[in-house]
Amino acid sequence: MYQPTTCAFACHDALSRYQLGCSVPMDPNMGGHLGDTPMSMPKYITSADCYATDDNFLQSAAYCISTHCHGIPLSDLENFWTTSLVGRIPGQPTPKESYSTALAHTDPPPTKIVPPMQALNTTTLVSEQAYLAIYNALSYFEQMEVRQVDFGLVILITGIVIPVACSLLRFVPFPSFLASRFNAYFIDPPLIGRRHREPLFKTAFVPTRGQALLIAYFFIINIVLSSVDYRLVFPNAYYGAPKDQLLVYVANRQGLLSFANLSLLVLYSSRNNRLLWITNWKQTTFLLLHRWVAIISTIEACIHSAIYLHIYLGFGQHASESKEPYWIWGIVATLAMSIMLPASILPLRQKLYDVFLVSHVVLAFIAKFGCLYHIYRRYDRQWGYETWIYISFAFWAFDRLGRLARLLRNGTRTAEITVIDEDYIRVNIPGVVAHGHAYLYFKMPGWRAWKIWENHPFSVTGAIINDTQHAIYSVTGGEGTTLTISVPDKESSEHVSVTSELLRFSAQDLSAASFKPGLTFFIRTSRTGFTSVLRNRQTVGVMVESSYPGLSLGELCTVPNCIVIAGGVGITAAGPLLRARGPGRMRFFWGVRSKLLVEAVVNALGVDAFSQSVVGEIAVGYRLNLRAILEREVVGVSKTVVVVCGPVGMADEVREVVCELARNGRNVKLIDEAYSW
Repeated sequence: MYQPTTCAFACHDALSRYQLGCSVPMDPNMGGHLGDTPMSMPKYITSADCYATDDNFLQSAAYCISTHCHGIPLSDLENFWTTSLVGRIPGQPTPKESYSTALAHTDPPPTKIVPPMQALNTTTLVSEQAYLAIYNALSYFEQMEVRQVDFGLVILITGIVIPVACSLLRFVPFPSFLASRFNAYFIDPPLIGRRHREPLFKTAFVPTRGQALLIAYFFIINIVLSSVDYRLVFPNAYYGAPKDQLLVYVANRQGLLSFANLSLLVLYSSRNNRLLWITNWKQTTFLLLHRWVAIISTIEACIHSAIYLHIYLGFGQHASESKEPYWIWGIVATLAMSIMLPASILPLRQKLYDVFLVSHVVLAFIAKFGCLYHIYRRYDRQWGYETWIYISFAFWAFDRLGRLARLLRNGTRTAEITVIDEDYIRVNIPGVVAHGHAYLYFKMPGWRAWKIWENHPFSVTGAIINDTQHAIYSVTGGEGTTLTISVPDKESSEHVSVTSELLRFSAQDLSAASFKPGLTFFIRTSRTGFTSVLRNRQTVGVMVESSYPGLSLGELCTVPNCIVIAGGVGITAAGPLLRARGPGRMRFFWGVRSKLLVEAVVNALGVDAFSQSVVGEIAVGYRLNLRAILEREVVGVSKTVVVVCGPVGMADEVREVVCELARNGRNVKLIDEAYSW
């Protein structure tokens, strides 16, 4: 802010209290800004042109600088003189003569001090007491601003580095049984109770203990950095009491920490967040962190606003300051952030998701632009505070450009819709290749343009396969046996067994004749909303934003023992694992209510995905005994990975049982392929 010429800035501020010959009376309703000028405001105002042309001011400033700025290079002093003597606002005039010229005109040097707040009609000395008070104010104010920038960088950088560092621990060759027990005690269980994916009181998600550690870190680091390293100094020209000085420092720090957290929460919310690829964490984890960091950022913004409201009310300057554009934009930003929190609670997201999404984006833009114009109007880009907002916009723009690139790569398509039963539909999109997850944008009837703000994530089941006569209705099996698959006899209502040879033939036949380029999705429809509209159409326009990471198959294909538990359309997320399974032991369990969904999914995945080495059970119309399955299948000392893809109740039950088994000495790891809010 003032280095290396703090001494020169102090000279300027000391002399700015004088009335010049070209000064004009000031509006009595105009106030000063805390932290910029002495709180004892003059009764007149002096323009930049006046400062730049008044001989008495220029010569007094030059002499003060020469006697107080010892050891400062002349080039730095000349630069200050040109760029900052009359102010820092872009486009301001430069002094009519250089520093060296003005200093030469002070011969003979001044010998007396003109009383402050009087007309300056001669060259004057500067009161050393006034100079020291101003120098202290500038110097320590700058130190506090530098410190808070450092603290903001701590929050932003650690918010990026800590997830990466934690994720890199997966490459450290810890004994797997120790890692299993550690996760079972400190990482995987819910922080309280037994629910993680299922909302507590239908209102909020309980984080896992590992997630809670990260959330606790953000709260602790923000509290600590908000509370330490405040340096108060007196005499001080800006603040009459230590309380006033401390309040300004606290308010400024809260504002900057809020900016740092704003950048971080935008990063966490983005689909193209590179941390997703680096850490191999699920997006649901980053979305959870996004919500908690948003709470912290909003609290800090409210504290910043509340303290300055208190300060200006105390000094009697609220009436004038509240009319300033910077104040109005700051209130707009704080209000937008405060509205977003209650407007984002889970019940509203579930019942009015599209309304939530649109309002969330709009309010987020208002908040960020409010912050930006708050800084622009307050500091005229002098101090670089706007850089924090630029960072948040950069994260947002990178995400949106990534989304646009993924959409343009696939172009507009026509989706083919097949109704499976009263709950599920199948959506085929020819000509698109993707894996993992994709976001679909449907062109709904009655809309001339795409509702680009409405898009929903789905797991990619696989390539399109034409309907075939080989329909799987139920699968049963046991330890050491392959799946037994039944198909309907065309001449009776009984089921007959299909042999492995026929299965192999069927798979070859499908691969040779029935595959075509494209994607298949299975969607559970509701009575209202866009999915209910899809049920009544055979084709619909669609854009595909893909691909986003799904299950990481590297470890799962090589682990000695892999157990896949799916519920309903959760099978779609596990499909790639069934097709890409390695030489290890694979156990597969699928709980599903619809026989027709089983048929459709198997046709989409391919018969070979369920034949040969896969052992397990497909429970049609009844509930899987998850505890019995896991206690039976998690065996031996070799590592077991349990993958669960299904409804929230199933996922939480599997999490509970797996953690119990790990705490009891079983070598097991949980992967929850979540598809929740």
